Amino acid sequence: MRKTVCLIGRPNTGKSTLFNRLINEQKSIIADIPGVTRDRIYGIVNYKDKSFNLIDTGGIDVTTADFNESIKAQAEIAMDESDVIIFVIDGKEDLTLNDFKIRDYLLKTDKKIIVAINKIDDKKHEQNIYSYYELGFDNLIMISASHKRGIENLLDCITENFPPYMKDEEDTTLKFSIIGRPNVGKSSLVNAILNEERCLVSDIAGTTRDSLDTVFTYDKQDYTIIDTAGMRKKGKIYENIEKYSFIRSLKSIERSDVCVIVINAEEGIIEHDKHIVSYAIEAGKAIVIVVNKWDLIENKDQSMKEWIRDIRNQFQFVPYANIVFLSAKTTSRIHTLMPEVINAYNSATKEIKTSDLNNVIRDAVMLHQAPSYKGKRLKIYFVNQSGVKPPKFTFNVNNKGLVHFSYERYLENKIRESFNLVGTPIILQFKNKKEE
Repeated sequence: MRKTVCLIGRPNTGKSTLFNRLINEQKSIIADIPGVTRDRIYGIVNYKDKSFNLIDTGGIDVTTADFNESIKAQAEIAMDESDVIIFVIDGKEDLTLNDFKIRDYLLKTDKKIIVAINKIDDKKHEQNIYSYYELGFDNLIMISASHKRGIENLLDCITENFPPYMKDEEDTTLKFSIIGRPNVGKSSLVNAILNEERCLVSDIAGTTRDSLDTVFTYDKQDYTIIDTAGMRKKGKIYENIEKYSFIRSLKSIERSDVCVIVINAEEGIIEHDKHIVSYAIEAGKAIVIVVNKWDLIENKDQSMKEWIRDIRNQFQFVPYANIVFLSAKTTSRIHTLMPEVINAYNSATKEIKTSDLNNVIRDAVMLHQAPSYKGKRLKIYFVNQSGVKPPKFTFNVNNKGLVHFSYERYLENKIRESFNLVGTPIILQFKNKKEE
């Protein structure tokens, strides 16, 4: 399991610059997902043999009248979910009342605190470090996020007690999580799945904070459902912060083979639903979209057509995800969910024969050649599958710089159509033939 680290600090200390610097080497499946507009406040950092989740909380100004309970809760959520907290300070300015107020919050936690003194662009500012010991923390590191100074020292300090990152592959049981915005019916859906099958095996305390893994049997096979719906701390304020509600689902997404994203049929699709789906995609997880509270919808046949059209329009970046309409409350159509979860998992783990794959790509190229660029045209020599969960395909080509995004999408669609890869993202990697 990846550990979680968050950035805390007042505005204009360079947190976003540091965030972007730390996740710079991340190679996500989709860097910029079309159709999703969001502030990126979550990323994965890989450093040596360590890996951790990174959360940017944005600027916190506790000295103004605008500082309200929801802003305070944003910071508290991130701190509660983190193993290490990085307190980012502006090294070109004296400590402010705001810095000390944030310090007071941090002293109440039992987490490892690292003070990152940012904007130390040259040695003349290094002598100022002694004034920052007044904050009362032991770990002080001078950095310049914009100039990449001290970043390795910071990463060493962050990860010094982290175990090497290893994916847990001991348990081969299909694991799926129920994720989504607050109040879309996640808890009810978990209960409906378990009650419908009526064959609960055991409850196992999950490694994710405040989650519960439940093993149950469906069609003579064991499955694990990861319930993140019950995560509620310090009152309803946690549930009212839409932007940060996904933080409590990050580890559950990571531990899942399939993510079931729940949408409220009463409310329709909102931007945050797309944010949640995008994080599941970036984690490389198979996806099923569930429209819940279907019992409250009138004229269901016509409404279903409209919903499918709307989802395909709003979620253009996941055209491969299957859609399930159900009511967790009445258990109507609940039987349609598990087959789609299994289909998505089978797609994510499918292994395709190299000869079959090359035949499909050869036919695709004959049907539609790649566009030429400055008199040169992409040539594909050989293709092989190089990974699963999600499926990854490596193309040996004459010049990977000739791969146009539209042609890459065309090849992806041909692979999906030929091998029935539904419900899972896939990765296409292009390598020049001479590359090792």
